[in-house]
Amino acid sequence: MARTFVWHPTRGPKTTDKLQPAGKGKLEIKQVRSKIGHSWRMRRTLEALGLKHPHDVVVHQDSASLRGQIKRVRHLVTITPAKEGA
Repeated sequence: MARTFVWHPTRGPKTTDKLQPAGKGKLEIKQVRSKIGHSWRMRRTLEALGLKHPHDVVVHQDSASLRGQIKRVRHLVTITPAKEGA
């Protein structure tokens, strides 16, 4: 996922890690920042991903729609490819 426009230059990641193409394997998503103080859309997106509080971890099958959700909350989560056993 390439860097896209950020409203505030001091917020959000400077770059995002390059992952394998969407649809291949599973992704492990970990919430690293709180949803407090963020818009209702971001809160709902985190809920849709299954993340309820910081340090929550979920594993989802990679897809284009999942990438879109991650892109919306990329400053609140970290993404890593899931291990085979997960």
